[in-house]
This record gives sequence, structure tokens and C-alpha cells, in this order.
Amino acid sequence: MSLLVRPSIALHPAWLEAHEEWGEGLHEDGFGLLETDDVRSSEGFRMFVDRLLAKEASPGYDGGTFRWIVEDGEVLGGIALRHKSAQNVEVLGHVGYGLRPSARGRGLAAAALREMLCLAKARSMNRVLLTCFVDNIPSVRTIERCGGVLDRIVTTDRGEVGRYTIRFS
Repeated sequence: MSLLVRPSIALHPAWLEAHEEWGEGLHEDGFGLLETDDVRSSEGFRMFVDRLLAKEASPGYDGGTFRWIVEDGEVLGGIALRHKSAQNVEVLGHVGYGLRPSARGRGLAAAALREMLCLAKARSMNRVLLTCFVDNIPSVRTIERCGGVLDRIVTTDRGEVGRYTIRFS
């Protein structure tokens, strides 16, 4: 099964392989990738990883915990937990995740989400908000399988987005 690991410069070649499979663009949810990140060079990748790790220690609006989904040295995806007061949390949700195309359909996203929910509980969060496009059926199923309850559907300029809540008892 997969293992959630902290971002690491040691995984640069494996991360680039996953990035290549996704193709160009910023659609790798859960990695915290910005348009300005230079992930191809060793120095740029180190700066990217350092930025992600710094967010974990950052209180307030910039805080977040990033983990990479790794199996047998292969980076399969990423998952991020925006801390309770993070910027855009009401729009993007507390958790974002993504799997490279070849890793989908194996239950990895649900396993990663369950592990990230444990981290959220450890941070004393009493609920986690998740969002996804309503036509992204695999993501809807993942969220519901992990206890997500649909609160409402919001229409955006990119389509209809479901807003789900997972509450901790």
C-alpha cells in the first residue's frame, strides 16, 4: 500500500516522473505547486520542498501540511491539509489531493485522505471541508467513503462544485 511521506529533495527524480505523467500545467492537486516553482533544476526543487516544509510550521493563513503518496520509491500523488484558518479554505477546502493517472482506481486517494484526517484531528480540528467538481465521480466517492457529507453545491465559473464536511466526534 502507499505511504505518506514528507516532501523530500531525495525524491526529485521520482517526483519529476510523476510530474511528466501529469503533463504541463498546475493540475497536480495536493503538491502545493506554484506557477513560479522551478521544479526541474535541483536548486529550484530544493526551494520548492523547503517552501512546503516551512508551511507546516507556519501558523495562521499560510499554514499547511503536505505529504507525498509514495510506493516502492515511486511518487504516486500528493495530498495537502490547509490548516484551519488558511487562506481560501472556504473555497478550496481543507484538503486537496491528486494521483498521477497510472495510480488511480486503487483506493490510494481514500487511504491518503484517511491518514490526513488523522493529522487534522491531531491538530485539534473539529471538522474538515472538502470540495470537488460534482462530475468528478471518483473524488466524490473517495470523499463519501471517508465520511464526507454533502453540504451544498455551488456553481462557479468552472462548473458545479460539491462542498463536503467531515466532522470529528
